[in-house]
Amino acid sequence: MRIVITFGTFDVFHIGHLSILNRARSLGDRLIVGVSSDKLSFSKKGRAPIYPQQARLDIVAGLKCVDDVFLEESLEMKKEYIRQFYADVLVMGDDWGGRFDGLSDICQVLYLPRTPSISTTSIIEVVRSI
Repeated sequence: MRIVITFGTFDVFHIGHLSILNRARSLGDRLIVGVSSDKLSFSKKGRAPIYPQQARLDIVAGLKCVDDVFLEESLEMKKEYIRQFYADVLVMGDDWGGRFDGLSDICQVLYLPRTPSISTTSIIEVVRSI
């Protein structure tokens, strides 16, 4: 069995999120998703998420391409999460390109292209301008 793991904030869930999760799932038999905690999201983005962590966990868990979700507390714990879930492949968006290459000693590391012209930040900016 080939297990794929990925991570993200998944705030204001959009088609880009669904696309990368479906592509990640196609690379293995199971997809495990780490959803960033509110605290981690704030440290990564400099703003609180629109949706609280439990809502984001529930949204991602409700997707048919996702087999399991957990709360990601720290970027520095990726190796521990990979080992905990026996992941064979780590998938990240290409905006993280190279950042996790050091984990290639315990799993395959792939950076998938993001969906063009869509981001949570841009969606929030559009909504705020209305």
